Amino acid sequence: MDNKGLLFIPDISGFTQFVTETDIEHSRLIIQELLEVLINANQVGLEVSEIEGDAILFYKYGESPDFETLYKQVEKMFCEFHRHLMTYEYRRYCQCEACMSAINLSLKIITHYGEFTGYTIKSFNKLIGKDVIVAHQLLKNDIDQHEYWLVTKNLLPNAPPAELKQWMTWSNSSKQTESGEVSFHYAQLGALKKEIQPDPSPQLGLDKKIKVISASKEYDADILTLFHATGDFNYRPRWQEGVKAVEETDHFLPRVGMSHRCVLKNRSVMIYSSSYYYSPERIEFSETDEKKNISVYFILEKILDKRTRLTINMYLRKNFGMQLFFNLTMKNKMKRDIEKSLENLKTVVSEIHLPSVTLRK
Repeated sequence: MDNKGLLFIPDISGFTQFVTETDIEHSRLIIQELLEVLINANQVGLEVSEIEGDAILFYKYGESPDFETLYKQVEKMFCEFHRHLMTYEYRRYCQCEACMSAINLSLKIITHYGEFTGYTIKSFNKLIGKDVIVAHQLLKNDIDQHEYWLVTKNLLPNAPPAELKQWMTWSNSSKQTESGEVSFHYAQLGALKKEIQPDPSPQLGLDKKIKVISASKEYDADILTLFHATGDFNYRPRWQEGVKAVEETDHFLPRVGMSHRCVLKNRSVMIYSSSYYYSPERIEFSETDEKKNISVYFILEKILDKRTRLTINMYLRKNFGMQLFFNLTMKNKMKRDIEKSLENLKTVVSEIHLPSVTLRK
């Protein structure tokens, strides 16, 4: 049994079109995050042989987990994959084609039992064997939809248990491979998406805060260019008064919940993105300090195709002592800093030239 085991391949469907037709940098980061989600969802002790662009080759020597346990692993990966996409869809800042179309990606999972062995080249572990080839050949088949679980009859000779899930409908098919005809069962998994809830957004809690500063300025720029200038942390030291540097601490792509360290003259402050709203005519996003004492709300309003108004509102947590101290010692300076920041932003905006994008309706 040492050279026999389970081969388990989750494969991201729509990957090729997604990468070739969208922004290559963001598509790469989205796929990277999704592959990490799949690896983190491993709960039955699967080993990773290799990551194959849009798929992961997992394996486990010895007897396969029982069918119900195997299903729970499939369900876990499928649901975590789609929960990540759903959460990213309503939290994301970016309006590029890759980020807008990520929600359309899907997942299929191939499971097969057979013979294989491994070999090592420097730090790389590879699997070899006819059943490894068979498992990969099964990724290409005649199943119409692309959100399914395929189980070869090597792994499950008899019909899948009907009581596993009431909504599951199993079908049988086969594929001619280099090793001969391989028979398999398969079931669509799309029904699982109805049970998935995206991760909740952080609560802004404006009802517990009071607006203490508000300032506005108009710019000769379209709304997305201005949003790119204000929402991208990399530009902050160039226009935001008092900011020496910004260090991202998590997340590859901009979204609600991401955090960064804002380096000031004598200290640094942890800031996280706390809300986001998008429409072609209006974009809103906010940032809150780690202690939730201060929130800064950015409102971008389209005036003309190349004219946009930016309003920055600062909110302070409702606390009489804190408000009194702020009003006496900080308010005037911070008001001046925000107004100077809005003026500085003009130069940054004039230097940004975004590729044409199709606005989301």
